Parts: sequence; C-alpha cells; structure tokens
Amino acid sequence: MTLIKNNKPTEGELEILQVLWQRQSATVRDVHEELLKVKNAGYTTTLKLMQIMFEKCLVTRDSTHKTHIYKPAVSKEKTQKLFLNKMIESLFAGSSAQLVIQAFGNHKTSKEELEEIRNYLNSI
Repeated sequence: MTLIKNNKPTEGELEILQVLWQRQSATVRDVHEELLKVKNAGYTTTLKLMQIMFEKCLVTRDSTHKTHIYKPAVSKEKTQKLFLNKMIESLFAGSSAQLVIQAFGNHKTSKEELEEIRNYLNSI
C-alpha cells in the first residue's frame, strides 16, 4: 500500500508500526505491552490509535478471532523514504549531503555501519 499525505503516520502511530514491523502481527495487548517497555501508555490509548490506524489503512485487522490481530499495511522502507524525503526537502533545502554531514556530526557511527556505507557508495 502506498502512503499518501492524509494517512501519514503520527509519532504515536510510528511507535506502534515499529512494534508491528518487528513482530509482523500482534494484538492490541501485545503492542501495548511492548510500548510499556519504553513509555507510559494507557491500553485504551493504544487501542484507539490502532483503530484510527486501521481507518487510515496503515494496518490491517483480522477480526475472525476473539482478539483482533493487526498487521502493518505499509512497509517500513516506504515509510522511512516518505519521512526522509520530506525531511531532506524541508530541513536541508533538498541537500542529502547536508543531511549526511549533520548525521555524522551528531551520531556515533560504528565501524560496521561505516563499512556498509562505503559498500553502498562504491556500488552507485
């Protein structure tokens, strides 16, 4: 499914999508318990967010079981690309080089990550 402007995930929805991308499918309870590991979130808030996400076509819902099973309807890669492109355009005046320079200046990059970056640059 393609992400379009009116169904772009919010910050809270992205947190839920992260759980679903990792697990591939989960109940509201599963997602809620995972979110509790990193933040204080109410169960009903998680439930409501996931219902909204279903309406926005960000997740699918299997309601054939007693508890609904949710799956991501948008890919992690497409979502990352959407947000990254918007960030490059709005914060870095369209310059991906400025984004990379800023990222390297503010983040400790491991040797493995640097090697992965080198390999990618050599392949293009």
